[in-house]
Amino acid sequence: MADAVAQLIAACDDPGAVAARLRAAGCDVIRVLGQDAPYALLRAAGRAPVRLVPRPGATPDADALAGDGTLSQRGRSLLQQIVADTDATPVLFTHADSELPQLFATVRDLIRAGDIAARPIHMLDLGHQPRESSRRYNAARIAQLVDWLGGVDPQALARAAEEERARPAAMRPLTGVLRIAAIGAAHALPPAEWRALVGQAEAEPAGEPVLVLGSAHFSTARARDLAASGLDARADDQDWGDPLVAGWADSAVAIDALADPARLTPSKLIPAAIRADAAIERMQALGIARAVIVESVGDEAAAWDAGYLSDRLQEAGFAVDRIGTAPPPAPGPDPARPAPRGADGRRSRKSLASIASFGAYQRDWFKGVRAQVAAGAPLAVVNANSPQEILRAMDVPFVVNQWWASIVAAKQQSPRYFQLLRDHGYPSDAEAYSAQGIAAVFDSDPEQAPWGGLPRPALVQAPIGTDATPRIFDHWAREAGADPFLFERSIESRIDFPIDWWDRLHDDWDSAIEGERLDLMTAELRAVIARIEATTDRRFDPDRFARIMDLVNEQEDYYRKTRDLIAGAHPAPVSISDTMPATMVPQWHRGTEWARDAARDLYHEVKARHEAGEAACPDERLRLMWVGRGMWSDMGFTQRWEESHGAVFVWSMYLALAADGYIRRIAPGQDPMRALAARFVTMGDELRMPTWAGAWHVREAESHAVDGAVALSDADPFVLRALRRAGVPVLSLDLDNYNREASDGDAIDRQIAAFLEGPVSMYAARRG
Repeated sequence: MADAVAQLIAACDDPGAVAARLRAAGCDVIRVLGQDAPYALLRAAGRAPVRLVPRPGATPDADALAGDGTLSQRGRSLLQQIVADTDATPVLFTHADSELPQLFATVRDLIRAGDIAARPIHMLDLGHQPRESSRRYNAARIAQLVDWLGGVDPQALARAAEEERARPAAMRPLTGVLRIAAIGAAHALPPAEWRALVGQAEAEPAGEPVLVLGSAHFSTARARDLAASGLDARADDQDWGDPLVAGWADSAVAIDALADPARLTPSKLIPAAIRADAAIERMQALGIARAVIVESVGDEAAAWDAGYLSDRLQEAGFAVDRIGTAPPPAPGPDPARPAPRGADGRRSRKSLASIASFGAYQRDWFKGVRAQVAAGAPLAVVNANSPQEILRAMDVPFVVNQWWASIVAAKQQSPRYFQLLRDHGYPSDAEAYSAQGIAAVFDSDPEQAPWGGLPRPALVQAPIGTDATPRIFDHWAREAGADPFLFERSIESRIDFPIDWWDRLHDDWDSAIEGERLDLMTAELRAVIARIEATTDRRFDPDRFARIMDLVNEQEDYYRKTRDLIAGAHPAPVSISDTMPATMVPQWHRGTEWARDAARDLYHEVKARHEAGEAACPDERLRLMWVGRGMWSDMGFTQRWEESHGAVFVWSMYLALAADGYIRRIAPGQDPMRALAARFVTMGDELRMPTWAGAWHVREAESHAVDGAVALSDADPFVLRALRRAGVPVLSLDLDNYNREASDGDAIDRQIAAFLEGPVSMYAARRG
């Protein structure tokens, strides 16, 4: 019995050893990442699927190849194991969380560049929204998986599914460490071996029963810690726990059924209120009086739910322990209002006449939005990568979440907003840049509220870009009484695809982008239109929408001309302190004549400055690119080096992405809605997806003749790696664009000065 328990724990905690044993026995092993992978299908195709989970220990190879930017410690551990696998075992990735697609793209890029040994890899990009469009998309992706596997015998699938359906009964007596071990081992051991071990295993004497919520447990370590404290993990709602057991009971016996979006829905997509209700009901049914909420380091989704779940369970009379992170600080008094900023040399210098009126326009526009909402109009607050053109075509007033965050930062209200989040049980350090909208719900001080405050939204919308995104928008919708809509975020799943996307997406978007992704996003757009029409008095106007699409293309064409002009101008007529606000303010209004005209006026003014020989820095000696988000809380940050070093930041993603990422020309017979889908389905890939982003940044560095790049802490390490390989000096700053409370400004200034005087100056000298 003890030997059976030990073998289950070993198979759960170290599935790599199982994979090695099975490979040595001649089995066709495939390593699997993602709890929503169809293990029965893989077995029916003759494979021996073994899950790949993070392991303790150093990750030197992964650190050297990918840095510590976009991959967490968990992601680097997974990459370390893939790199260390000299047998080139095939790997199947799923989209169970936002890091796995990034890891897939990382491995794909490393193989493409020859940095690691080639091996078969496949991305199974499944959607989980309860919509027919997600089911159709999943069906297409499942069919591609079957082709990659070389076919699947339907009868073998039925047998494998029946085997899974029998597992929950075998699991029923197991609790604590043994229960977690058995669940994990089921995703590594051959079914017959697993059944035999589970049948032999007997539970150890149990302690106080608890329900475990929060971060997933990839090994038995957390359950063993609980057991050592006298607690017995009797049940859980974690992605690698009881939800998988429930999924076994409904294991699909036909390939078509695997496309069901509700199959093994990740917890990040389940509203917190539903999870809390289910936890309360289950604890009552099982006679459990205590819950444990796990918050693993880096798990921002769990961080957003922990406070709410704790409050709900305690209100229902249960004891709650939160482990894995420090408890939130106790609410304190409101911070003092920040003193007005003086002439400290940090405020940006705006030299362009074409943007002089932007501040007044924005204030008038926002005042108008507030008036519309006060008169009964439904306000939408949406993420920057959400298709705002739909809202404009339906005459729904909207505010972009990240624009609001920039206003909060510019008005020096960030510390107060962080405290508002903490006071209401939410984290202030988990995607803080995207959380200022929900903080505004709690802002009851009209004197301090930026620009009079953000009205309560009726609609909140965002693509599922990160694991925290659905959690933020779920809580936001509940706190504000708003209707949430989450767009599926599909992934570029091809192994080979055109990396020179900047020359193809403008006109050839319908062939350059996977048809499955366009079909899904087009259906999502029509679904959000139907949702808005069902919940408001607004109606979609196709003619107005077509005109909006034309205006956006015209606007972005002017940005393209401006970007190209700056790239070839020496000295540069403007810096990013000019072009960032000149681009971003009209981008929030794209699809309007005002925004199109603002982009046109910018181009003509920059062109006139260049022709007149004017320069952002007449003594330009060094040209730099800024990698990452703008320093909205310190817009003069990039200008401080012009006088001292003749260093000009000539490139940022804002103007460059407007130039290359938004234009989707519509030929006769093409659907404007599908063109809009093409605009948004790749948004994010251009900036952060390996291969896509790296090649583009190198191309931009070359066209702008930059001598160095300065990056923030959120910069994609593969972008930085691509720049370094192209010979461009790179300085990576441990600096957040939004929250600078913990940064040492003087130390950062010294870093930049040393970078300019050393690597950048030497590179510029070599360039001649």
